[in-house]
Amino acid sequence: MRCVSNLPHETKEEEHVVVPLSDGTRLSARIWRPVSSDDEPVPAVLEYIPYRKRDLTAVRDSIHHPYIAGHGYACVRVDLRGTGDSEGVLADEYLEREQADAEEVLAWLADQPWCDGSTGMMGISWGAFAALQTAARQPPSLRAVVIASFTDDRYADDMHYMGGTMLSDNLAEAGTMFAYATCPPDPAVVGDRWRDMWHERMEHTEPWVLKWLRHQRRDDYWRHASVCEDYTAVRCPVLASSGWADGYSNAVMRLLGHLDVPRKGLVGPWSHTFPHLGEPGPAIGYLQEVVRWWDHWLKDVDNGVMDGPMLQTWMQESVPPSTSYEERPGRWVGEPCWPSPHIKAVAHPLSRHRILRPGDPEPAGDGDGTGDATTVQSPLSVGQFAGKWASYNAPPDLPYDQREEDGGSLVYDTGPLEEAVEILGSPTVELDLSVSEPVAMVAARISDVAPDGRATRVTYGLLNLTHRDTTGEPEPLEPGRRYRATVELNGVAQVFPRGHRIRLSLSTSYWPLAWPPPRPVLLSVYEGSSTLTLPVRPVDEPDGMPHRPFGEPEGAPPLPTTRLSPPEQRWEVKRDLIGYESALEIVKDRGTVRIDAIGMDVGCRAYERYTATADDFTSVGGESAWTMRFGRDDWDVRVETRTELRCSETEFLIDATLDGYEGERRVFSRTWNETVPRDLL
Repeated sequence: MRCVSNLPHETKEEEHVVVPLSDGTRLSARIWRPVSSDDEPVPAVLEYIPYRKRDLTAVRDSIHHPYIAGHGYACVRVDLRGTGDSEGVLADEYLEREQADAEEVLAWLADQPWCDGSTGMMGISWGAFAALQTAARQPPSLRAVVIASFTDDRYADDMHYMGGTMLSDNLAEAGTMFAYATCPPDPAVVGDRWRDMWHERMEHTEPWVLKWLRHQRRDDYWRHASVCEDYTAVRCPVLASSGWADGYSNAVMRLLGHLDVPRKGLVGPWSHTFPHLGEPGPAIGYLQEVVRWWDHWLKDVDNGVMDGPMLQTWMQESVPPSTSYEERPGRWVGEPCWPSPHIKAVAHPLSRHRILRPGDPEPAGDGDGTGDATTVQSPLSVGQFAGKWASYNAPPDLPYDQREEDGGSLVYDTGPLEEAVEILGSPTVELDLSVSEPVAMVAARISDVAPDGRATRVTYGLLNLTHRDTTGEPEPLEPGRRYRATVELNGVAQVFPRGHRIRLSLSTSYWPLAWPPPRPVLLSVYEGSSTLTLPVRPVDEPDGMPHRPFGEPEGAPPLPTTRLSPPEQRWEVKRDLIGYESALEIVKDRGTVRIDAIGMDVGCRAYERYTATADDFTSVGGESAWTMRFGRDDWDVRVETRTELRCSETEFLIDATLDGYEGERRVFSRTWNETVPRDLL
């Protein structure tokens, strides 16, 4: 990334500004704005997240917000209620209180003498959720939003549940927020109140996984703040982006298809990160695009920002399987709208271990779908090379070679492709099936199989078959009865080269990416009446891109820091062939860094472990443990959290601990031992 310090406007920074709320709570804001805004008001752009502006996101914020401020905006970074140096308690994500606070913050910004009354919101992940959800509430000053790595559907397309199955990220993200929500404010900002504020947070926080497990089906809890419930509520322009390696690869295209406002979509090869920091590369000059968006919608500049395709996406070329890539080869393609008239849904019938071409005759005995089914009962080891639901590309967390996974799956291949095939969108698999248990799941994967046999996963989808008709009211299955079920796979843009094969793999477990059903399941698939449908973009279709290419990634110079201890990253699959236990262990340790400007030392370590024994589906378990440390001079505090999730056939078992330390003295401790019934899961 190119660091740019010579910007159109000289800026100044206000490190801690109090934003008062109507209930007496005070939020903490950090503001970068042009010096000239004292006399010439400018639009304000808000990023509103719980990740601690003074320390944990300080370096990232220093790249983004001074850059945008230097182009003539007041950039405002606010810590949510109960996080960082803001007062209160953060009890859960995306609550009504959080969104009402956002409306009050926007009204406060619009009323400041340095603001011209127009506001925007931007962010990635939680910040993007906040921006989109707030936009749906139509605050009067909000004129546009810029969002990255988000969803419009909190139940069906977030880190909690996918196709009615529970993701292991439901535990992992709960562990993350259990730690973040219980960290102390900085005494240098809030003074002697810091200890009381810290203890209030610890005393009123419970493990978030408990809340999320109490809602295992689509109910009002998930409908709240899911913009998909009413797309018409969003009435301001939206610039939306994500990455194919991210868990949030689907919502960009859904927004383009359903919103009725000016909108643009951008999907690159990236993991869960901003496009100008994009890994795998190529990264792009995203902040330049953001500034152009704000210039048009907040300053009424006629800069052609709406010219060109509605959707721009990176068409990924074939690569060997790897858990990490620096770059993904490919090219940018553009579509004029979404759904695109250029994409053709091509249905491929399934035959015994084969994917047929449209129009190919069915082999004898398979054509009417009444013959013998092909069966599979997958071992729990299928899924150990699945990677992370939402890749962060550190530690290496992308799916590895799928051949070992395919050993426990039903596998269907095309013949070697006579010409390249390109897909853009969400493949679907329609299955005629029966199962041996009342609760069962199907994991469907599409892989690019090279001539040497190596298989690179391209996309996947999950379906809890009790949710085959609805995510609101699941129903148990009748063992042995035949059902039709459709599995929708994640959206992707991918080239399958000439001579390669396209592979569909089906399994009845996908651990630890997804929690398995209570008991092993025998799945029977009747191929003669089952199909794989691919969203094909003809190879000879023009790329449809504008003449103006993306610029080089750039941002403001990052905040100076001093490395005090090295980071550590591990992603290890272990198997014990005596006790038959398998485990996936993940370490994400940022080491310790000193933020030079405030003299604060910050350390953050996360450990995850997912285990199973043989094919005992009640042996699966997960653990998420975090240590957060903050120190300066004689102030040394840390938070340690641990959340363990296990199960029986009928219940989830949750054990958790929260400990707060001043120096080596433990000053707070609490333990939870809870059970939550399984709800057809």
